[in-house]
Amino acid sequence: MSSPEPISKAVEDLIAILDLEPIEHNIFRGRSLEVGWRRVFGGLVVSQAMVAAMRTVEDRAMHSLHGYFILAGDPDAPIVYHVDRIRDGKSFTTRRVVAIQHGRAIFSMGASFHNAEQGFEHQLSMPDVPGPDSLPSEKELKEQYIELVPENVRRFWARERPIELKPVDLTHFVSKKKLRPVQNIWFRTTGRLPDDPALHQCALGYASDMTLLDTSLLAHGRSIFDRDLQLASLDHALWFHRPFRADDWLLYAEDSPSAYGARAFNRGSIFTRDGVLVASVAQEGLIRKARPKA
Repeated sequence: MSSPEPISKAVEDLIAILDLEPIEHNIFRGRSLEVGWRRVFGGLVVSQAMVAAMRTVEDRAMHSLHGYFILAGDPDAPIVYHVDRIRDGKSFTTRRVVAIQHGRAIFSMGASFHNAEQGFEHQLSMPDVPGPDSLPSEKELKEQYIELVPENVRRFWARERPIELKPVDLTHFVSKKKLRPVQNIWFRTTGRLPDDPALHQCALGYASDMTLLDTSLLAHGRSIFDRDLQLASLDHALWFHRPFRADDWLLYAEDSPSAYGARAFNRGSIFTRDGVLVASVAQEGLIRKARPKA
């Protein structure tokens, strides 16, 4: 069983970026993480909003969040997170978080926390796919395919990142063939994380916005790197079911049941390597041909 490096610079940067600065009661400030995009990565805003909400809750864990991306974030400006303590109940706690840049809301999220308790249990089975140890590493994939992809893709893959991905099927990376909008991708942080379960939830929240919108494009033989497409996450929902570690391999089983009216709907189930369903994700994204500049 392979394990990530004890620590990596990219994971150190991720942990630092998730350590929000408290600037007032229920108000926190975060900064962006350089990922080579002209706008803030959606998973970063989700994970920082999670941290802001968690900083106002004690003794219970987040079990779900529902967020809306309102405006593209500016990677050169700080993000201010306002937390509204909507309700503190006996079993559940509810928070609302608004992320603000340049005086305008760029993201809004509702989050719910639950006291741990016993109850009925069941889950769907994990897809039967090759395990992560049988697949090539990102380093091996880069060595094999880096010269075959466009320059903008090459620059993206060349950066050190906090999340390592191991796709089960590489067809759509080297082909424009129309495929079933289904993909399975193993992922984990590229270094060990501290044992704080909340940090592992936030790391998963960060990773959950990676590759999901891509799934809808498989049906059309397209890629998120195609310059004639306009793509954006519109909303994001995440449910945590069971404990996990984000620095051990997790399988992201994704599908896209529908695309219509320039919007694509995508779903994901996240399993541990031994088949335990730990989280579920749903997202709608904008996919359209880029409009000509006036």
